[in-house]
Amino acid sequence: MPSATVQTAGERVLSGMRPTGRLHLGHYHGVLRNWVRLQHEHQCFFFVADWHALTTHYEDTAGLGGHVWDMVIDWLAAGVDPGAATIFVQSRVPEHAELHLLLSMITPLGWLERVPSYKDQQAQLADRNLDTYGFLGYPLLQAADILIYRAGLVPVGEDQVAHVELTREVARRFNHLYGREPGFEEKAEAAIAKMGKKQARLYRDLRRRYQERGDEEALEVARALLEEQQNLTVGDRERLYGYLEGGWRVILPEPEALLTPTPKVPGLDGRKMSKSYGNTVALRDPPDEVARKIRTMPTDPARVRRSDPGDPAKCPVWEWHRVYSDEATRAWVQEGCRSAGIGCVECKGRIIDAVLAELEPLQARAREYEEDPEIVRRIVAEGCEAAREVARETMQEVRQAMGLAYR
Repeated sequence: MPSATVQTAGERVLSGMRPTGRLHLGHYHGVLRNWVRLQHEHQCFFFVADWHALTTHYEDTAGLGGHVWDMVIDWLAAGVDPGAATIFVQSRVPEHAELHLLLSMITPLGWLERVPSYKDQQAQLADRNLDTYGFLGYPLLQAADILIYRAGLVPVGEDQVAHVELTREVARRFNHLYGREPGFEEKAEAAIAKMGKKQARLYRDLRRRYQERGDEEALEVARALLEEQQNLTVGDRERLYGYLEGGWRVILPEPEALLTPTPKVPGLDGRKMSKSYGNTVALRDPPDEVARKIRTMPTDPARVRRSDPGDPAKCPVWEWHRVYSDEATRAWVQEGCRSAGIGCVECKGRIIDAVLAELEPLQARAREYEEDPEIVRRIVAEGCEAAREVARETMQEVRQAMGLAYR
């Protein structure tokens, strides 16, 4: 039987971040700039994953609240627009927890144990006791985060693709178990009738073309047609998605991983930028602190004296030029470093100027939110309510499918 894969309205996007406090340049270039672009192309839901923070740091929650607000301020300062995207806090939408619980009833234990990050993180965080259900089950909580909004696209790095694949498997299993409602075909035909004669005729023709000839284009056109229908309920629409493929009712659509190439700013020491390494430049670091940190970056060890030639490939500063500098500046660095025509101070000076120019407008916006924190709280409150409205709708369908809608 064909899988129940469906994309949702406007390719809805879901992404979140654990609250770790103020963000740094790695977050900005690796995640936030991508979010700012996506919010103008899709219906986006961006959330603070505070429950996820507990999966590895459950013993120390004293600073969690402050971390949440600091992170949201940085999102807003970076250009995430509450008028274009829904910004909310995971724990303020309890439907996430309910769906997580219900999905845990049908998810085989082996699916969670084989997620690559499970053993990897246990090894990396060996100083913490991670023998908890919360840690084992956090990929399933991620699945609930995605499925509760019927998100079609999930921006992730390559290390998180396995989590999206788990989400797809869980959705597929759920639809297989609970999408076979009594009278499915009769309800699907009744939903088609609501579309009007012309649209209904087109839907039937597209469905026939896909089922008889495997016409993928017909399938995509039919999905788009369903998205345009204003007089279909959510249940009708999901029913007709499944009817298209000759399968079952699609209650929880399977998402796709969205892999977007993004420039990576390494840490000041050349390793991954991370607070745990103490090698970050925070988005709200004062200008003199930014300059000090970059000036003290290590360089090619072969350049002991100003007159010694160097190799940019062996210098962490070069990776920053790859992110911040134009072609002419990069050529200047390559020639000047290899010939000892420029010194490391001059080379770093160009980076300092570029980073400060990037951070100046961001820090100005951050100061506005810092001075009036109620604006931030109001944005999050409104976002939480908007998110709950969507989540409630999904849970109503889930409860009904599972036989839990009785009174």
